[in-house]
Amino acid sequence: MIYKSIIGKEIELTDERRQHIISRHPDVATHFTKASTTLVEPDEIRIDKEDKNVLLFYKYFSKIGSGKYLVVAVKFNKRNFLLTLYSTHRIRTGEKYEIKQAS
Repeated sequence: MIYKSIIGKEIELTDERRQHIISRHPDVATHFTKASTTLVEPDEIRIDKEDKNVLLFYKYFSKIGSGKYLVVAVKFNKRNFLLTLYSTHRIRTGEKYEIKQAS
């Protein structure tokens, strides 16, 4: 599956990563359509502290748990692929990613 993103790059979700999400994060396993929304209309994007090539896209959804952020972690390299999907109550600390506006 291929997702679009607000930063203008396509993101691949492989079968292996989909299975990882389903088995490791069952609370969000039914929210793959929300992942698409999160990549296109995030509330915030953060740069991962451990890997500068990973961006964390956050979007708040009131219908995930009792209201949580959906986090879509994407590795940007030759393939640009979705690493994982999980939910959290808060946005992690770290450097905020600023979207570059087209001139």
